[in-house]
Amino acid sequence: MSAEEKEMAELLQQVGKSNACAWTLDRKVYASDGCDQLYQCRMLRIYRIGFGMEVEKSLYSDHEIRCLAEERRLRRRKDKYDDEDDDLGKEIVLAQDLEERWEQKLRKFNLASRITDADRSNDQTSLNRKLDQNLLLLVKQKVGDNEIWLLPQAEWQEGETLRATAERALVSLSGSRASAKFLGNVPCGVYKYKFPKAVQTESGVGAKVFFFKALLQGHHLPLTKEKVDYVWVSKGELADYLRPEYHSQVTRFVVDL
Repeated sequence: MSAEEKEMAELLQQVGKSNACAWTLDRKVYASDGCDQLYQCRMLRIYRIGFGMEVEKSLYSDHEIRCLAEERRLRRRKDKYDDEDDDLGKEIVLAQDLEERWEQKLRKFNLASRITDADRSNDQTSLNRKLDQNLLLLVKQKVGDNEIWLLPQAEWQEGETLRATAERALVSLSGSRASAKFLGNVPCGVYKYKFPKAVQTESGVGAKVFFFKALLQGHHLPLTKEKVDYVWVSKGELADYLRPEYHSQVTRFVVDL
């Protein structure tokens, strides 16, 4: 019998009937993936950890290793195996002393306030506000004869992917390549609307707006109020700017992470 088979046999003897059933189930599942018996045996060990059993040769942190070493040393001293004169004249800092120092530092530590100057002045053009929430960029754009608040958007051009259109819409606001990370190549939402009857044609009675999520990688997006009217708002503040039908669609995919 090989060492792997012996280990597996010992594990099966140690676990009870209920765990043996789990082993059978695991074996059916993982054997279909071409896994060997040793891997199945390890999977069983992982299953047993869920019941509060420690895995063999588990790794400890540096502090845990230090605590264990000090415990062994104290036991040896108690049994007079170590020479106590070795530490004469040396400053000994035990792990327990370090833990007490850390505890004292923690008690003295005060969290900084999340209320910033931008929060106090309600400066919605600043990113340094509502630090515990995600902020979304809204811009005022001209649609027909009206100027309304929207998420940044641009008209799709022939031969362009939807993501490329979204990237271009962001670049058009700042005039430079924005440091933003787009989350995927597939839209996260869509908004459909009809044109006013006065501008409807046989070839087009409405439009679709596809939305992409992007995360700002820096602390600032170079926008100026002279070029574009913009605000950074939380999900709860969207209703103060967006039209009801547009807002109802946007909030379906806007999630606070």
